[in-house]
Order: sequence, then structure tokens, then C-alpha cells
Amino acid sequence: MKLGIIGLPNCGKTTVFNALTSQNAPVTTFPNPLGTEHHVGIVRVPDARLGRLTEMYKPRKTTPADVTCFDITGFSRGISGSRQKSAAFNDAWDADALIHVVRAFADPAVVHPDGVHPAADAAALELELVFSDLELVETRLDRIAASIKKGVGENLEAEKAALEKCRSQLEEEKPLRKLSLAGEEVAAINSLQFVSVKPELIVLNVGEDETASSATEAALAALEDYYRGKDARVFSIPGKIEAELAQLEPGEAKLFLQDLGIAEPAMNLVIREAYALLGLVSFLTAGEDEVKAWPIRKGTPALGAAGKIHSDIERGFIRAEVVSYDDLIAAGSMAKAREAGGVRLEGKDYVVQDGDVINFRFNV
Repeated sequence: MKLGIIGLPNCGKTTVFNALTSQNAPVTTFPNPLGTEHHVGIVRVPDARLGRLTEMYKPRKTTPADVTCFDITGFSRGISGSRQKSAAFNDAWDADALIHVVRAFADPAVVHPDGVHPAADAAALELELVFSDLELVETRLDRIAASIKKGVGENLEAEKAALEKCRSQLEEEKPLRKLSLAGEEVAAINSLQFVSVKPELIVLNVGEDETASSATEAALAALEDYYRGKDARVFSIPGKIEAELAQLEPGEAKLFLQDLGIAEPAMNLVIREAYALLGLVSFLTAGEDEVKAWPIRKGTPALGAAGKIHSDIERGFIRAEVVSYDDLIAAGSMAKAREAGGVRLEGKDYVVQDGDVINFRFNV
């Protein structure tokens, strides 16, 4: 899974990136916020189940699922008019989901070009995504029309019909992520690099003393109202605190959270929300060598999950030995789970569930 971080200048994109990845990437601020440096990092997906399985199996290593995260520079008001010249849209298209950082913190040392107005900022960047896609649609429709005029556009009718639906949606200033298209229509335009089709997490970046303020509540309410019906999730985090927290050793971080009365870092919520937004679940493998979480799409059959581990396992698939995490923990061991009837043999079409602990039987 790839998460791209977008936002207007000085909203705290790199701060949120550092909080997610525990890196210390340099922060560039206005009036020179449009640098070309591309920060990339790996985020470990929080999963308490791995800790319990590690206690049970005492493996040589424990491997959580991970997410690639990158912050995307170059977004600003008016950028959609120069899409062809901007790498930002290509970077956003490469992401599975977008984390849209919206500034709500007040800091005189970090100038905001137009003042701090969260709902207006969010709407401004959302419209840039919509208008850039509209530009792409109109350019492609012009080329299709030219091909048809030359008599070489017989196979372009399905694409043209899908693009006209997209144009109607975008002209109403609505993102493509909420547009319903038939399978053949999706296939016809699948190669086009639309960005408003990407699922979005809207992260309100608040100051350390503003996490529960009336101003934050009002900003969240305004954002939720704007994104209603646009298939996005909205929540707030204190980005600067989270970035500082990510630089601490685990023990120090735990004490810091306890002092603040916080159960876990807000960034854990970001990753869980991204999982939910993309329809991802994790199945688990466990043994003396390794305990590991494997992310898959909801609805993935056992055969596909086997291929996630290795193509040889998929090719030689025989059966999947499956026990739910809850049943395994309740039993106390795999042997006792078998005695209790909690372990099942499933075929290749079995739909893997979140938390399934699986051992694949295969022969190659």
C-alpha cells in the first residue's frame, strides 16, 4: 500500500510524514515551499495481535505489515492549470490513497499565504484535483474526436462514453471517487492518470493546545460537512507533537503518552483508517522462524493469499490450515486449538478473514 501526503504550502505535510515514518526529513516553508525533494519512508502497521503471537511462538523475528509513505511537494492554488508541467499529479496518481493535510495550527513563524482557514483550504485543493482531472478528460475527448473524424476511432466509443460521464461529474465539482462506472467503462479509462478518484484521509493538523478546543471542533465539523458524500474520512492530529513522539525510543514514547493521558499515537489511527479506506485486512502466519502479518484486500480467496507469500505456494496449493486469531489465543496453542476443533482445512476458494492464522499446505 502506498500513501501519498498532499496539502497546500505550510500545512505540515513533512511534519506528518516524519510522524508516520519516524524520520527527520527537513521541513521547507513558504515562500519557498515547492521544492522537488521527494521524501519516502516505510510505516509499520500497528497490530497488537503480533505481540500476543510472538509471546506464544517466541519466533526469531516478528514482521508487521508495512506501508510506503511519501510526501508530495508542489501542490498550490492554481496548479491544475499546469498539470502537464507538474510532477505532483503523477506522484499523487501513483498512491493508493491520499492523506490530505489541512492546516489548523497557528504559528507566526510558519506563514500561511492566505491565513488559516481549514475548510477553505481543503476545498481549494480538492478543486485543484477535480479541475486537473477535468483538463485530462477534455484533452482526451478532443483526441478521440479527432480520431473519429479521421475514421480510426471505431474502438473508442466505450472510452468516449465513460469520459463523458466523468466530465459531467467533474463539471459539478465532484471528485471521480464517487462516480459509479460499469466494469467495461472502468477498463476503458483505466490507463488515464486521474487523481480525484483516489480515496482520501483528511487530516486536520492542529496545535498541541488545540486538540480538543472549540475551534478544532468547529473546523472538523466544517470539513465533515464539505466532504459529506465525497467518500473521505476526516479527523484531527497534533502533527508537531506526533513528529516529536516518533523520534523517541519506545519506552520514552510510552511514558510521554502516559503523561499526556493518550492511549496510543494518533498515527496508529491514520494507518488503521487507511486500511479501512482501502478495504484491507491482514492474515497472519506464525511459527518458530517468524510471526508475520500479510495485508490483502477484503474478499481475497485462500489461493490469492497464498500467492501473497510466494508464487510457488500459490502454484502448488493443496489446502489452507486456518484458525481464527481469537480461537488460537483462547486455546493457548495450536495443538489445543486443534483439540478444540478450532482449526479448519479450507480450499482455494475460501475467503480469508481478518485475523486468520494460516498455514498453507502445498506441493511443487
